[in-house]
Amino acid sequence: MRIRLLEQGEERFWDEYVHRHPRATLCHLYGWSRVIGDTYGHPSYYLLAEDREQGEGKGILGVLPLVHIKSLFFGNTLVSMPFLNYGGLLADDEETEKLLFDEARKLGRRLGVGNIELRHIYPISWANGQGLEASANAALPEPATHKVRMMLDLPESSVKLFESFKSKLRSQVRKPQKEGLVAHIGGAELLDDYYQVFSINMRDLGSPVHSKKLFENILKEFGGSVRLGIVKYKEAATAAGLIFCFRELAEIIWASSLREYNHLSPNMLLYWSFLEYVTDAGFRHFDFGRSTPNEGTYKFKEQWGAKPQTLHWYEDGQRDKENHRSEKKAYRFRQIGEEIWQAMPLFLANALGPLLRKGISL
Repeated sequence: MRIRLLEQGEERFWDEYVHRHPRATLCHLYGWSRVIGDTYGHPSYYLLAEDREQGEGKGILGVLPLVHIKSLFFGNTLVSMPFLNYGGLLADDEETEKLLFDEARKLGRRLGVGNIELRHIYPISWANGQGLEASANAALPEPATHKVRMMLDLPESSVKLFESFKSKLRSQVRKPQKEGLVAHIGGAELLDDYYQVFSINMRDLGSPVHSKKLFENILKEFGGSVRLGIVKYKEAATAAGLIFCFRELAEIIWASSLREYNHLSPNMLLYWSFLEYVTDAGFRHFDFGRSTPNEGTYKFKEQWGAKPQTLHWYEDGQRDKENHRSEKKAYRFRQIGEEIWQAMPLFLANALGPLLRKGISL
C-alpha cells in the first residue's frame, strides 16, 4: 500500500470510490476542490491510499480530502472540509485510516499549519487515537462532540410526510400559503434572488458573506444535484435556501430569511417546499444540517421530526500556541466586528465580506 496525492485526470476514480463507500458524504466529492479553488484560491491536497498491484483506479483503499486555508486573521490550517459540515477520512480498514492520517500530519508539518481539522460524522475507528508514526504524546485529541446533525427519515410521499406532522406544524406551513407567499424551486435562474436574501441576512447577523461566485461555481460543478429554493411575497424574495442531493439523502446547506417578513413565516414554507420536493423525488433522508442541542435552530429542526446524530470533529494542533492565538484573534474580531458589520451598507458588506469569509473555515 502507498499513500499519495491524487493526480490530474484521476478525479473520476476518486468519485467512484466516494460513491461506493457507505460513510461517504457529498463533502467528499472531488468537485469541491475545484469549487473552493476557483472561488477563493485555496489549494487542495487530496490524499489517497492505494494497492499498487490493482489496475488503474481499482486499487483505492481510502481517501482524505484536505484544503489549506492560510489567513492573517484566522490562522493557518488544513481542513476536511471547509465551509461544509462534514468531511474527513474514508477508508476500507483501520490501518488505511492511520496511514492517511499520518500523511496528513506530515503534510501539515511541511506546510507549517497550526491545526488539522477533520469533520467526521462517525468517530475515527482506531481506539488509541494515534496514527502509526504518532508517539504517545502526540495522540489525536478527543473529538468535539457538542454539535449534532439533524436527520429526518422520509416516507414514500409528501402527503404521508405532511400527515405525520403535528397539527401546530401543519398550521405553520399553511399560514404563509394563506398569506399569498409562493415557493419556487430551481437552479441557476434563481441565483440572483437567492444571493440577495442570503447576503442581507448575513449582513444583519453581523457575519461576512460568502462570495456569490461560490454559489455560481457550485451550480456549475454539481448541476442538477443542487437545487435553490425561493419564497416570494408580492414578487419580493423573503426566504432562500440551497439543497444538495447525494445518493438517497438531501442536505440543506445554506438557508436564510429576511427579518422584516418574519411575521409571514416564509421560512416554514421554504423548508416544507424542500421536504415536499425531495420526498416526492424519491429521496429517503433529509439532513437539516449542524446544530447545537437545545438552541433555537435545533428546536426549529426538531419540530419537523428530525433526530440528532452526534458529530465528531477532530483537531490535531501542529502548533498549539499559534493555534490558540489564532482562535483568540478570531474571537476578538467577532466581538468587535458584528455591530460594525450590521450597520454597514449592503453593497459594502458584499464587497468586503468575501475577502474575510474566505479565511473562515466554518
